[in-house]
Amino acid sequence: MIYKFLPVLLFFVASFNTNVSKPTEPEKLIAATSEASFSMKAEKIYHTLHSNNLSLPKLESFSKALQGFYQLKEKGLVSKNILTIIDFSLSSNSKRLWIIDMSTNTILYNSLVAHGRNTGEEYANEFSNAASSNKSSLGFYATGEVYQGKHGLSLRLDGLEKGINDNARNRAVVVHGADYVADSFIKTHGRLGRSQGCPALPVGITKEVINVIKDKSCLFIYHPSANYKTATKLIS
Repeated sequence: MIYKFLPVLLFFVASFNTNVSKPTEPEKLIAATSEASFSMKAEKIYHTLHSNNLSLPKLESFSKALQGFYQLKEKGLVSKNILTIIDFSLSSNSKRLWIIDMSTNTILYNSLVAHGRNTGEEYANEFSNAASSNKSSLGFYATGEVYQGKHGLSLRLDGLEKGINDNARNRAVVVHGADYVADSFIKTHGRLGRSQGCPALPVGITKEVINVIKDKSCLFIYHPSANYKTATKLIS
C-alpha cells in the first residue's frame, strides 16, 4: 500500500493555486516523520479532531488515510485539504463515511454510505477492480468532475492504486445519491441498500457533499482485509 511503501516526507512549494491551502499545523507535524513514529503523530492529530458532535472514525482507518493523504498531496495527485474516509469494516447500518476538513481538523459530515451488491450483505467482505463485478474497490481515490447522470448529480472518481481500484473510471464507480441509502430502508430490510460498486450517499446530502469534495480531494476506502494489503503501487 502507498502508506507502507512511499516515504513520509513532504516538500512544500512557496505558493499554491486557489484550490490548495497553505501547510497546516498537522502537515508540519507530519513533515520529516519516519514510518516508525508516524502512528504516534497520527494519533496526536486524531485527538485534535473537532467532532462537531459527530462520531469519529476509528484510529486505524484515520491513520492510514492520513498518511496516504499527505503523500498524495506531495505528489500533486490531490490538492484540497479535504479527506474523505469510508470504513467498510463497519456495518452498512452505521454511519461509516467521514469528511474531514484537514485545514481546521473538523469533521464536516458523518453519513451512511452503500457498498456494492456483490461485496456483501450488511457487511462488506469481497472487493474487486473488475468491470461488471458489482463489487466495491478499496484504496485511495482522487475526486474528479461533477456531471448529471442517471442518479442525478454525480462525481467521478479516479482510482490511484494499480490492480486495486484503477479501473474505477472505466467502471463508472462514482459518488451519487440513492433512495436506498436511508434509515427507512434499513428498518424495512434489516440492512442498507447496495449499489453496483459506487459509494452511494443519502439523497438529501449528495449535492452539498459533492460540492465539498469535488475537484481533486482525497477519498480513502478502508477494510482490514488481506485483499487490500496486497495492493501494488500508486499511480504516478
